[in-house]
Amino acid sequence: MAIPLMPKATAVWLVEHTTLTFDQIGEFTGLHKLEVQAIADGEVAIGINGMDPVLSGQLTPEEIKRCEQDPRGRLKMVKSDLPQPVVRSKGPRYTPVSKRADKPDAISYLIKTYPELLDAQIARLLGTTKDTIAKVRDRTHWNSANIKPHNPVMVGLCKQSDLDAALKRAQRRVAREQKKAGKSAAPTPEQDNLQPQQQEPAADLGSQEQPDIDPDAMFRGMG
Repeated sequence: MAIPLMPKATAVWLVEHTTLTFDQIGEFTGLHKLEVQAIADGEVAIGINGMDPVLSGQLTPEEIKRCEQDPRGRLKMVKSDLPQPVVRSKGPRYTPVSKRADKPDAISYLIKTYPELLDAQIARLLGTTKDTIAKVRDRTHWNSANIKPHNPVMVGLCKQSDLDAALKRAQRRVAREQKKAGKSAAPTPEQDNLQPQQQEPAADLGSQEQPDIDPDAMFRGMG
């Protein structure tokens, strides 16, 4: 699905100038509804000027009005002959300079909140390196004293949908590992059939009955 040229700026404008739902704005701009809600709460996209999608020729006033009257309606972008921006599917994620200082805080949040995530997954989500993640985890980062865990979605370092997808993969991996570990620890059928040999209790010599001896018979035999 095509998305606006400036998704966050467009979302800012739609939040400020329309009564569209977070779902409607999120689907049109390609943002998660929690990101849109964070924009509305003033937690994300601070300082970003809104871009009017009507002036840019991406939406019509009639389309906005239609979806305002129908919360289940979905905005349809005006068809354009302009080439769409190429979406990068691989390679490191670009992070604006203003957001790079938030990366250690985001790393700390993910390490503590979602320990099942691999370092490689965190690196892809935040556009950071495994070395930086290791330093934050070991508290050898140069700014460790000032690192405070912050949700990367709320500070605009990754999308909620990307984080959810990474968590699902991590949970599936953990489930496979637990299943594999359970199978290797389970006893084999042959081991189940092996029962310890039951030993007869040792005889108590003190409790055995001694035969009756006739002392007169003993002397008669000697004579």
